Amino acid sequence: MSVNTVPSINYYSLDVIQDEARRLVERGMVSRQQPIYTLCQYIPAREWVCVECELEKCDFLLRDRIGDLIGREQWDND
Repeated sequence: MSVNTVPSINYYSLDVIQDEARRLVERGMVSRQQPIYTLCQYIPAREWVCVECELEKCDFLLRDRIGDLIGREQWDND
């Protein structure tokens, strides 16, 4: 079993974290209902500390849901 990871970068802003979470939800790899810490499976371990710090700085807890992180979905047509 292989695990897909995001490309290696040095700094994770909240926007980057949200974009990656959205991408993983759209691909069906994670659910909006799962806790944010689920994302650690897709981010290199050496960079996860940076993600945790940024989330903490923005008042997110790792037990919060991914849906809370990425916000509401936008639909093109109703």
